[in-house]
Amino acid sequence: MNKYLSYDSQRAPKVREMFSRLAERYDLINDIMSFGLHRRWKRETVALAAGGRTASRWLDLCCGTGDICFLAEAAAGAGTRVVGADFTFPMLAVARRRAHVDSKRSSFVQADALRLPFADGTFDVITVGYGLRNLADPEAGIAEMRRVLAPGGRAVILDFGKPENPIAASLYGAFLNTMMPAVGLLFHGDADTYLYIPASLERYPAQRGVAELMRRAGFANARYENRLLGTMGINIGEAPE
Repeated sequence: MNKYLSYDSQRAPKVREMFSRLAERYDLINDIMSFGLHRRWKRETVALAAGGRTASRWLDLCCGTGDICFLAEAAAGAGTRVVGADFTFPMLAVARRRAHVDSKRSSFVQADALRLPFADGTFDVITVGYGLRNLADPEAGIAEMRRVLAPGGRAVILDFGKPENPIAASLYGAFLNTMMPAVGLLFHGDADTYLYIPASLERYPAQRGVAELMRRAGFANARYENRLLGTMGINIGEAPE
């Protein structure tokens, strides 16, 4: 069992501990692990979420260091209010520093994705990039997203997927279980920091399961798009008008 992963009351504290440790080098390591492709997938996530809107209220949940928030500002126009929410203070500190240096207008709040401090129907757009998998209860997290999404609003979730093709799945598993511990040891002296990724995928429902959870939560037109042979999944759903 990975030391940062559990399925009991320690899930959230362990995840917070891990991301607090990763925060300062998080962006650099994402570039290394994905060969920079994560930036493309985040741009595509934002484009799907924006849906041609010129102004909206946008929540990026589990925002980390702010990547998707800053992309949302550009995609949705000057009238958009972007809020990034995360429960890990060191991640938020990096996001706020980046916003200050680059004169971004996103605001950042500390919040638990399972108990969001927002009223029903507050946001027109919700995005989650590589965060749903880390929640103690992804189904409850999706229900909270549905609660704070306004009628006609859209939610888009990007995360690691599970390829249907057995050859792709085998190669993907081999890559994760080889590359991830090497990255963890090299940058943090701890293989478990990034071996957490394949470990957390074991019980994660991935793109097909997340689509079903979105339907159960009341999202309309719940669907997904695969990237890189299904190793990444983008889930999409709307709140009924």
